[in-house]
Amino acid sequence: MLAITMFLLTIGVFLLMTRLYARLYHPLFVPVLTSTVVISSVLILFQIPYETYMTGGGWIDSMLGPAVVALAYPIFRQKDVIKAHMVPILLGVLAGLCTALLTGVWFAKLFGIDRTVSLTMVPKSLTTPVAIPVSDQIGGIPSMTIVFTMIAGFTGIVLGPLLLRLIKVDQPLGRGMAFGSASHALGTSKAFEYGEESASMSSVAMSLSAVFGSVIGPLFVWLFHI
Repeated sequence: MLAITMFLLTIGVFLLMTRLYARLYHPLFVPVLTSTVVISSVLILFQIPYETYMTGGGWIDSMLGPAVVALAYPIFRQKDVIKAHMVPILLGVLAGLCTALLTGVWFAKLFGIDRTVSLTMVPKSLTTPVAIPVSDQIGGIPSMTIVFTMIAGFTGIVLGPLLLRLIKVDQPLGRGMAFGSASHALGTSKAFEYGEESASMSSVAMSLSAVFGSVIGPLFVWLFHI
């Protein structure tokens, strides 16, 4: 019964936040962000342990694998677009990945954060299943990397639309590449609002960033002696 309650709580809150977002359509009310805040507040208010919540929340967590695999379908539908823009896509992913790696280190140095936390921040823009082992490999703290990865994702979906408008990026390819390379799966969920082509490009960017990041991340740390 408890597992069902936690499951229904998650689904119910997300549906409510989705309706709220549809009405207000403001970046701060993105359903993934507001649902996280509301559910976390409920758990804290009623002193519900995380382990208790996951008795039902784990059911949703188990659906993430099939959901990620399902992203292959829009990619397949846009295969001709991907082939036609292969070089810009690869260069865009590499540029976005290097920028993400550099900004993590730059922020750490700006605020005088110690070396271990700096290493923890390096893979923040990779999707979580890749960011965790990369963090562990380069000497970071994997559990903290999850937090930084979430922050990168939420920051991208909240500030990304405003930034893209300011720099006048209005092409599906550019939008998708930006969201996927900067904010991984959360960015991809946001890219779906701009259409299938943007979502497909975001999925491609997220996947390539994960592959390249697992190689470039450790190399980046070695080159810059972080």
